[in-house]
Amino acid sequence: MRILLHACCGPCLLEPYDALAAEAVVDVCYANPNIHPAEEYERRRDTLLAYAEGTGIDVVEIPYDPSLWADAVAHAGEDRAARCRACYRLRIGMVAAEAARGGYDAVATTLTVSPYQDPDSIREEGERACAEHGVRFLPTDFRERYPDATRRSRELGMYRQNYCGCAPSAAEAERDRASRKAARAAARQAAREAAAEGAAEGAADRRAGG
Repeated sequence: MRILLHACCGPCLLEPYDALAAEAVVDVCYANPNIHPAEEYERRRDTLLAYAEGTGIDVVEIPYDPSLWADAVAHAGEDRAARCRACYRLRIGMVAAEAARGGYDAVATTLTVSPYQDPDSIREEGERACAEHGVRFLPTDFRERYPDATRRSRELGMYRQNYCGCAPSAAEAERDRASRKAARAAARQAAREAAAEGAAEGAADRRAGG
């Protein structure tokens, strides 16, 4: 079987590629018009290409056109789940079109290695997108391999991004980081205040007993 594997980035490619390549011929397709800004797109692409070149993996890059993503998700508004579904369908559909042209038997995606993605939505939208192009979508769930993918990518010195890819996800990730930072600061302040209060009570007890 020949599989065209949609890859979102280098770190996420590692484990899904190895799992699929153990039983099939696998080529990779980099189709990610969602990534913002262009410099981020290029950095993720170049990280993936460097790994692929060193390991003999064939990669097809579909030209970057962020307007495709903007049009695909325009209906979703602030609905994150709807936006992600539209994004899955767009990218997998782009790969499916390429697979149909290249005579591949099936399409798969590395997206399901991430615990931050929805494998059910990926499967549903992947099946719909591939059906439009007459190719089979191969449902996968690689989440149990995420720790190994993380470890390997760090050992390889790969660039590891800290947001999914689109501008809204970057903003959401920044808000989450700020929220966690504020929570840690509040916890540290509460601990200092508790320690100071305990010290003050101890001093008072010593004076009363002295």
